[in-house]
Amino acid sequence: MEQSIKPNAVNYGLYLGGAMVLFTIIAYAVQIELLANLWYGLSILLVVVVFGVISAAKSKQILGGFISFKNSFTSYFITVLIGLLISLVVSYLLFNFIDPEAAETLKNVTIENQVKMMKGFNTPNDIIAETVEVMEQQDNYSFINILKGLAGYIVMYSIIGLIVAAVMKKNTPDAQ
Repeated sequence: MEQSIKPNAVNYGLYLGGAMVLFTIIAYAVQIELLANLWYGLSILLVVVVFGVISAAKSKQILGGFISFKNSFTSYFITVLIGLLISLVVSYLLFNFIDPEAAETLKNVTIENQVKMMKGFNTPNDIIAETVEVMEQQDNYSFINILKGLAGYIVMYSIIGLIVAAVMKKNTPDAQ
């Protein structure tokens, strides 16, 4: 990858991480239950994708309007990875060291939301009880679960990134 687009991707990753931390802190301070809200999660998804797209577009601009699929995806991926890492480190610190009770509150809200959804789908009560039991045993903010979450996010955002890279790709006229 061109050396000149790496700093661009890193900068946008830092901006993304800062934005995600800001959203987390604001939601934590205003109403912690927001962190378990579907719309909050979808908003974060949108913010991450927008920063990745902006990073790829800016890299394309840096390269004179032409960018390979690989460079486009790499710019997107570096941005998203750095943003996710920053956000997850802050969440880990917040829910394990600063305010562990908040993690328990979020777990309870998540369980309540899951039960409501399952009842809405007419799920049998024994399956709901099993699901609640499993969810109560989990520590969503343990180091291992944070890493598992990161892996899942990387897969999901990489799939989106492949689409973004395919759309952004524009070969130089002599390379066609």
